[in-house]
Amino acid sequence: MMYFSHHNSLALKTIFSIVLVSLLMQLAACASGSHASKGAKQGAVQGAAAGAVGGLVSALVFGGDPLDRAARGAVYGGAVGATAGGIAGHQKDKKQQVQQQASLETLRREIGEDAYEGLASLAECRHEVTLNRAAKAQLSDNPNFRLAGLWLEVLSYADSKQEDRARSLLPVIVAEDWDIKTEADAEQAMRQAVAELTDIRKEYKLPLVCAA
Repeated sequence: MMYFSHHNSLALKTIFSIVLVSLLMQLAACASGSHASKGAKQGAVQGAAAGAVGGLVSALVFGGDPLDRAARGAVYGGAVGATAGGIAGHQKDKKQQVQQQASLETLRREIGEDAYEGLASLAECRHEVTLNRAAKAQLSDNPNFRLAGLWLEVLSYADSKQEDRARSLLPVIVAEDWDIKTEADAEQAMRQAVAELTDIRKEYKLPLVCAA
């Protein structure tokens, strides 16, 4: 009887250990789906979308067709996504992350800090934040920073269905943007950019229609 009792005790300990390990694994799995994990993943997606918008704004400022804007967005979007969410965390991806981060810093230098900070808010339909950043960018002494802020303002109004306010800025676009010759050209560029903004949201699974 003593041997049987001791044997049962060992068996129970073994079972307990297995159950404990199983519970710990389940807790770890739950942690990976926790609010923090979901938040990091969501931040990565939003960040990648902001990078893609950065490619769009950069091309509007410095010139470029839709294919060029898409190419820039792929570079900047990959950079923000990797750094914001840590998705590409393997050692083999480190070199690519460094290169992408360098591209992202180039974007920041090209359009200025204020316009750069307005990219994510535009992707996420936070137009008031975008307009605030756009206004600050337009106070810069750097003409590229001012133009980036101006385009952000135009896109924010057009995206939020305030087309009259967006159109009222088109003469300023013609005066400030050396690639835009007429208001008709400015409006065409605006509409194309808004359509591409919707495509960016669709690609990164963000809301396609901004809430009023």
